[in-house]
Amino acid sequence: MQLIDHRDIAAGPEAVWAAILDPEVLKACIPGCESLTGSPEAGYEAVVVQKVGPVKAKFTGMVTLSDMVAGQSLTITGEGKGGPAGFAKGGAKVTLAPEAEGTRLGYEVEAHVGGKLAQLGSRIIDGFAKKLADEFFERFKTTVEGPSVPGDTPGEAPEEAASPDGEAGQKKGWIKRVFGG
Repeated sequence: MQLIDHRDIAAGPEAVWAAILDPEVLKACIPGCESLTGSPEAGYEAVVVQKVGPVKAKFTGMVTLSDMVAGQSLTITGEGKGGPAGFAKGGAKVTLAPEAEGTRLGYEVEAHVGGKLAQLGSRIIDGFAKKLADEFFERFKTTVEGPSVPGDTPGEAPEEAASPDGEAGQKKGWIKRVFGG
């Protein structure tokens, strides 16, 4: 299965780059992720629970980041074993490009499965893999940008919102608070 798409994120490339290297952000964005430990340099050990059609499995495996060009691109590769359910492996080539309103995060995802999962058929697997990739990158975008506040006009860049005590308002994601983006 292959998927090519992009997300426009209302944050600068430096903020997006920092977020994609943060294990807590990755853990929050990977659907079904129960744990993620490690570092960008050494790779991450992950435990992910997923249900694909009638098959539910706990996958344990490794996630590695490679081909890193700071602030511009990297490759995320993962491989997990789900016991009798089989295995899943895949990767995403991620690119970051500055845009007027922030950063365009482009991605090319490729995924493969084996074992009982492969017996479900390519239509189910391809649909599931697309859903997982979309969910990961949408969660990533939301994490970096922060939750929107009701009444925001879609397409508008978030405004600086500060409470009386000077704290950043709900419009800002954690990364924007850190980098002031």
